[in-house]
Amino acid sequence: MENINLEIQRGEFVAIIGPNGSGKSTLAKLFNGLFVPTKGDILVDGLNTKDKDSVWKIRQKAGMVFQNPDNQIVATIVEEDVAFGPENLGIPPKEIRKRVREALDIVELSEYAKKAPHLLSGGQKQRVAIAGILAMRPECIILDEPTAMLDPVGRREVINTVKKLNKEEGKTIVLITHFMDEAVQADRVIVMEKGKIIMQGTPREIFSKVDELKDIGLDVPQVTELANRLAQDGIEIRPDILTVEEMVNSLCQLL
Repeated sequence: MENINLEIQRGEFVAIIGPNGSGKSTLAKLFNGLFVPTKGDILVDGLNTKDKDSVWKIRQKAGMVFQNPDNQIVATIVEEDVAFGPENLGIPPKEIRKRVREALDIVELSEYAKKAPHLLSGGQKQRVAIAGILAMRPECIILDEPTAMLDPVGRREVINTVKKLNKEEGKTIVLITHFMDEAVQADRVIVMEKGKIIMQGTPREIFSKVDELKDIGLDVPQVTELANRLAQDGIEIRPDILTVEEMVNSLCQLL
């Protein structure tokens, strides 16, 4: 990492993208104290990750969800898995039961509370992992490529959950992803290359730079690439289209 200077606001949804080896996951692990910077400081709600006495407070404020859901599940029953984090925080049993119910309700898995996690789909397992983080009541949730190992249905389930956490629960979201259609959902997109931030802005600002993104080995949403090619062929269409709905509306206006 080199000369990273970044501030994420409370309640913001930030997506971080970049080619393999660009430093995305390293940055994610710096955010909640899994890694400690050798230079500079990482502050989470005013707490410095270099301060060993603050590490557990930081991890309560900034929960982390990893790529492989199977590596995050520790219990044989869903509700017991969700309870694992609060139990380690010393939360009273009555409060834990309340938090588990609320967390499973938010991720829409209440009916699976008594089920064995290994019977769930990949998307459901990842939502159990998210519920386990939610039960610890963090203000920020960092997700390091949480859909990388999921099928399209599982990806959709997880991203819908992430959006719900941000818009309805007010959680700050930091999403590391290599799926551009996921990054489109964010308030702000940060582009990394070789340990540096090389671009940041709204999804529309970032994905309108099709050639620059392709030069560093990144794709853009398919519908954005189509709009860009149509614009290059002389069709009067906005080159910064991000969704199928926007594409349909633009084409209908041409007719």
